[in-house]
Amino acid sequence: MTTRHSATPTAQHAAELTGSRKEFGAAQQGGGASMPPAPPALGKKPKMNRLTQWILIALVVGIVVGYACHLWAGSAAQAKEIAGYFALLTELFMRMIKMIIAPLIFATLVAGLASMGDGRAVGRIGGKAVGWFMMASFISLLLGLLFANLLQPGANVGVPLPDVHASSGLSTGSLNLHDFLLHVVPRNFIEAMANNEILQILVFAVFFGLALGHLRDKTSLVLAQSIEGLVPVMLRVTNYVMRFAPLGVFGAVANIITTEGLGILLVYGRFMLCFAIALVALWIVLIGAGFMVLGRDVFRLVRAVREPMLLGFSTASSEAAYPLVMEKLEAFGVRKRLIGFVLPLGYSFNLDGSMIYTTFVALFISQAYDIPLSLQQQFLMLLVLMVSSKGIAGVPRASLVVVAAVLPMFGLPEAGILLILGIDHFLDMGRSATNVLGNTIATAVVAKWERGLGGPDEALADGLEDEVAAEGLAPAGAAASAVAHGESRAA
Repeated sequence: MTTRHSATPTAQHAAELTGSRKEFGAAQQGGGASMPPAPPALGKKPKMNRLTQWILIALVVGIVVGYACHLWAGSAAQAKEIAGYFALLTELFMRMIKMIIAPLIFATLVAGLASMGDGRAVGRIGGKAVGWFMMASFISLLLGLLFANLLQPGANVGVPLPDVHASSGLSTGSLNLHDFLLHVVPRNFIEAMANNEILQILVFAVFFGLALGHLRDKTSLVLAQSIEGLVPVMLRVTNYVMRFAPLGVFGAVANIITTEGLGILLVYGRFMLCFAIALVALWIVLIGAGFMVLGRDVFRLVRAVREPMLLGFSTASSEAAYPLVMEKLEAFGVRKRLIGFVLPLGYSFNLDGSMIYTTFVALFISQAYDIPLSLQQQFLMLLVLMVSSKGIAGVPRASLVVVAAVLPMFGLPEAGILLILGIDHFLDMGRSATNVLGNTIATAVVAKWERGLGGPDEALADGLEDEVAAEGLAPAGAAASAVAHGESRAA
């Protein structure tokens, strides 16, 4: 008796991919040669990435060249003119980064939401993410208060204090709930993409992705796959852009050293050292919190994210590291659909480095002007900063703007901001690296809670599902059913 096979090419291909997945699992259990290499053991030190090496070299060369230019310049105006040429390199690199971030966020977020299909799943994941963000923000603000009180960075500052009535020059008018809510919703999606407004892109992408996930006609499925196919293209573009990262790092460091010199680091050395100690403490707390959820895998994650942290540190921009963070999280085993949803959310609401900075600087100014704050006032300041800081996404010099807006509420002079304007770039380097670490751990933790975190075998299976989806014109979330359907049709 002859059995007729009515399997379509798509179902046949799905069955082949399923067989490949089974062979992979068998090889993993039986020690077959087809098993992919395991991640490096915790005790084994991984080889430094070539890009990391070039970034470190650019960092050192930028300091040397910048200091030489600072000494050679005959005046502050000439130093500023020379620094402008270095700043051009950084500006070009940051423009290339911003060129890819908006389409990358939109594509990953829409593809992830479309594959989920269920609005309840989106709400559940978003709730877990926001819960972690709020906890991390509270701890960061609390540590800022704690270390500012313990280390007393503002005692005996050693520099002239600005007049209490002087203006900081920072615009704090837009820092209110009314303007923040208006800013969240885009007037025009194209305008939001052009201005790189991450929060507005996120809002539109959530609506678009959920709508696309509920539509199951052929045209919608083709559109979903087209958007999902945009992700690897943008990641390839990211690889091209990252080759210019050392030039951007060199320009950023040479620019600030040419203008300010190394003397400013000596004048504010104590304050910067105290803040660095507070940041290290925050890193330990974040890694410890990640260890409670991820176990020893958190150390593998921290090693993997060293390169994005170095890039964020060198350019003083956590945004510059965004594409690299995506790649490292996916290599770590986090599902793409979770990365695409949680990471952009974190870049808008989970800025741990900025949080610890706001309370630390506020108390520094209090100590510098010898205006003591009671414990009750400090805790109230923490709560005010907890709320007001959530509206700083997309605001230039956001951390300083938040501090400048909060200081008058507690009888502190806004002019105190002028004390640290000269070294804010150096402080921003540490803040940016911390923001990268905090968002990386947050995304991995939410993925673990959602069972969207696995090792190399799960990552391969996810890739196979995506390939089935690409052939069958179905979203990645429907790949499993496509595989099962292919098996039943071929049987």
